[in-house]
Parts: sequence; structure tokens; C-alpha cells
Amino acid sequence: MSRYSTEGMTRRELLRLGLLGAASLTFSKSLPLLGAPAAAAASPAGKAKSVIQIWMWGGPTHLDTFDPKPGAGYDYCGPYDKPIATNVSGIQIGQMLPQLAKHADKYALLRSVTHNNNAHETASYIVQTGHQPGQQVFPSAGAVVSVFKGYDKGYKGIVPPYVVLTEAQGRFSESGFLGQRYKPFVTGGDPNQQRFVVEGIVAQNLTDERQKSRRDLLHSLDTLGKAMPGNAQFQLLDQCEENAYEMMFGEGRKLYDLSTEKEEVRQKYGRNTFGQCCLMARRLVEQGVPYITINYKGWDTHKRHFETMRQKLPEMDNAMAALLQELSERGLLDSTIVWWTGEFGRTPKVMWQAPWNGGRGHFGQCFSVLLAGGGFKGGQVLGASDATGESVAERPIAPQEIMRSIFTQLGINPDSPLPNARGLELPVMPPPEKSFNASGLLTEIM
Repeated sequence: MSRYSTEGMTRRELLRLGLLGAASLTFSKSLPLLGAPAAAAASPAGKAKSVIQIWMWGGPTHLDTFDPKPGAGYDYCGPYDKPIATNVSGIQIGQMLPQLAKHADKYALLRSVTHNNNAHETASYIVQTGHQPGQQVFPSAGAVVSVFKGYDKGYKGIVPPYVVLTEAQGRFSESGFLGQRYKPFVTGGDPNQQRFVVEGIVAQNLTDERQKSRRDLLHSLDTLGKAMPGNAQFQLLDQCEENAYEMMFGEGRKLYDLSTEKEEVRQKYGRNTFGQCCLMARRLVEQGVPYITINYKGWDTHKRHFETMRQKLPEMDNAMAALLQELSERGLLDSTIVWWTGEFGRTPKVMWQAPWNGGRGHFGQCFSVLLAGGGFKGGQVLGASDATGESVAERPIAPQEIMRSIFTQLGINPDSPLPNARGLELPVMPPPEKSFNASGLLTEIM
């Protein structure tokens, strides 16, 4: 039989045998770089080591979260017309976020972000890459961080440098022209379940004993490998397999096992998928993972918006407050950026008529973003929207300014070239003169 023959097998069957999933993660460390840049630009001195990106899939409302407008009237506020004070004098946030109000000293609020794009795919691309759509598909922030903070730069983590909890975002290719090597590791599963079934690491309805017996069977069928001892390619495959099984039954397995956390800690984050994703993100940061995205779905509220908010806002409030508090208490907030954003906001004026029945539409003209930790100043508000939240009133902020600032805090020069197969001069970010601020940075909060 050929060496670990996989002819005619599906990807899922390969995952069950441990030849993909965890194994492919370790194998990616040995893949060659395509078109590496001839010379990297000098990097700034960055304070941050990791990013937790809370991706509000679908676009969160700014009026009901971090930019309340109580004077705008019921057609804008709906039932949320009583904003609450925070622990920073002069800063108010939405009334459904009492726990986050206690931690306003830890985060900055950007209330004038704008790109004027109302389409999910293109808006996601702009916010995640800092580039306008064009001939090249640029990589997302997580993929860029993998280039400058990943395996090629000495990263030795037991899990990949770019992790997505728990579903891929799916709006565009996160790795862009960088290719397969820089795709995120998407965990799958649900960390709130009794067993967090991480794809390629933990198998659903398959015991450890059966998994190990399958490995033994695989080895017994490997007649070609036995006939060619010392073959370099086979040795590489053996090492990949060994690393994969170490992840499946060793430290990687323990990392994703949230049952080791105290129940009161899990309850503090919230016993729901998002809450446990935030807890998992804290654990990944403790292991030195450079970039974690939590894909938090459910914010595309075209219909019955306030019914959804009654469930989603308390869930978000508890989990994010717990995350900020624990990062701070564990001495991790100074070196960890928490970036809360969606692709855009929601229409400030509520669509009460049928079929929307109290919905909010897409709105890229003005929306809010939260930044915490990693060198960003807390207790700050940058920019402002007008009285109804429909347009920027002062200090417009472009998505590329946010990303240039995040990269700078990570010690990544945003003007550095990115590797690509064609050897083109493609910088991490477009030139700063195309942003609203001449420096291209959020200097007010850095």
C-alpha cells in the first residue's frame, strides 16, 4: 500500500485519521514562502503582543451600544432612551451595558468611523484589510499578523498564530493573495458545550481509545514506509503526524478544555457561545497566540431589532466586561488589543413599518468602534456623530487609520511589503495620505 494512501477519501475522513486538521497546522510551518519581500521596512517599537478581534458579524447598532442619542426621539432610540454613566466622568453608553460601564477606563470609543459602504462583503473587506476593493485581494489583519508574528518569526505556540472562534466569517478570503499558509485555524464546535469539539483536535462521538487504535491500524498498513526507512519526505510526514497527535492528546487538547476553569469564572463570562468564546480567547492570549477573532453572529437586525437586542446586548455586556477585567487582573491588557467592530453600523432611524417591524438597516456612513489595551489609552472618546447619529460631526475616522494604528502598536510597520507570488510591491496598508488624519494614525489615543 502507498505511504498513507488517501486516494478517494473525503476531507472529513482524512480529518478523522489525523492526516488533516491538526496535522495540516503543523505541516504549514514547513511550507516555503512565495515571493518574500526583498527588504522589510523598519518596525516601530510596539507594546502589544496579541489581538482579540470581536467581529460583530452583520453590523452592530451604534445608538444602542456606544453612541446613545436620547434626545433624538423614539424613532431613533426606540425603548433605549436612558443612557447610563460609566466609571469615566462625561462618558455615557447604552443602558443595556451596565457591566461594560464599569470598565470604561479600559477602552476608547471611536464614534465617527466611516466608509460609506453598505454592502456586507465589500464593507467587511474594507474594515478587515484597510484597502478598497481592487485587482488584488489583500489579506485580513489576522493574516498580516501571521506574516510578521507567526512561524517565520519564531512563533512556537502549540496552536496556530491566527485562530477564529468558532466559524469562518465567509465574506472574503481572509488570507487574500498570501494563500493557504496564512489562512486562519477555524475551530468549529461550541465552547459552551460539555465537550468543545475543535476540528482536527477533538472528534465528535469518537473516544480517545478508538482514535489511537485507528492510528495503530494506519501504521500497520504502511508497508511502503516500512520498506523505505530513512526517507526524508516520509520523516517529514511522520513529524507532522507526531505533532498532530500531540495536539490531539497533549497540550493542545488541554488548552481547549474549558472544563478546567472554575464554574464561577465560566458563569461570569456567560454560559453561552459568545461568553465562552471570550473565555477561550483569554486562554489563547495566555498561550501567546498573536491573533484571535471571535466571529459573533446575529447582528444583522433588519427586522424586530429590539427583540434581538434584549438577548444579545446583555450577553455581549457580561462577556466583554469579564474579558476586560480578567485581562487587566492578569496583567495581559497592556499587551493585548481588544478590537470590537463590525463591517458597518445600523441605520439610526428605526424602520417601524412592515415588513421590518422595528428593524435597522446597513449603515456605513457613521458607526462606532471600541479599542482597548495594547497601548491604546482607555477612558477616551475620539470623534463624534451628529444629534441623530446619522453623520460624522467631528474627526472622521477611516478603517485604515484604525488598522495602521493596531499594526503600529504590534510593532508592525504598516508600510512594510507583503510576500506575494508575483513579487509585486504590495504594502501592508495603503499610503497614510489617503486617510482623514495626515499621519494615518489614531495619535490621540496612542
